[in-house]
Amino acid sequence: PKEEGIGNPKPLKPTKRIESSSDDEDDEEEEEQELETVQADFGFFDPKPGDFHGAKLLLQSYLDNEPWDLSGFVDLVLNQTTVGTVVRLDGYDDDNEGDGDNGSSGGDDDEDLYGIVTALNLKRYAEHKCIKELKKFLLGVCRDENTKKKLKLLLEEQASQVGLLVSQRFVNCPYQLVPPLYDALFDEVSWATEDEPTQELRDSFRFKSYLLISRIYERDPNKPKGKRSVNQDEPVIYIKAEDEVFHELSTWSFTFPVHAEQLVPDNLKNYRQMGQVLVVKADDVPKFREKLKSLVAAES
Repeated sequence: PKEEGIGNPKPLKPTKRIESSSDDEDDEEEEEQELETVQADFGFFDPKPGDFHGAKLLLQSYLDNEPWDLSGFVDLVLNQTTVGTVVRLDGYDDDNEGDGDNGSSGGDDDEDLYGIVTALNLKRYAEHKCIKELKKFLLGVCRDENTKKKLKLLLEEQASQVGLLVSQRFVNCPYQLVPPLYDALFDEVSWATEDEPTQELRDSFRFKSYLLISRIYERDPNKPKGKRSVNQDEPVIYIKAEDEVFHELSTWSFTFPVHAEQLVPDNLKNYRQMGQVLVVKADDVPKFREKLKSLVAAES
């Protein structure tokens, strides 16, 4: 298990919030907004039951608006502590754990949790209701028959060597955390192949492929280009920077329409949000790590 705060690349770029001026003598100043720098330190932690509600909030639209055993899925993610990381504000009191349902502390976990990443072996957890429902969902939204055959093979015969890579975070989670967050994940996967107590568990982390479910913005062919739209020449806008790298390295992928209500930014009004499923070879993880670091460094 990792030490608290490991992987925290300090100093972080300060986050900013907007505050209204409070000068009552000047009406114009009352309407002005000023930026106040607020230093926030984030840490990486092992998942624990007290993260239940925060994790559920992060994963609530993981399968679009599909009714499924989300609570059971969150439990799987949080109970696998040797591989998996949550991001929250550093200084969180680990003793603040209660005895509520599903490990909920009834405290501020929802507010403290900013991101989560893990990799679940599809064969190891195959008999869990949530994984059965997840597989059924993926096969249902895959419309291309050839791709569906590959997906079915991946979910069934090859499941013992497939890791479901789950990565969700809020938009206010600093992007500088993304490379070390994935470094932590893939390092833990490597360590687990040597350190887990049984051969069966060690083998369960010897992934050959990773399966990812994510979101993108795709240009809506039914809407004309708007004069004020940014990136209007881009056919795809990636919500998470790493998904562009994953897509570049993927052996195959497909997209599907999402039905859950989404707030689309004004500058993306000519785009529609789509689900995206990607399959990446585990052998390409080193390339992914290097490309992600370069991408984030270029945006800094």
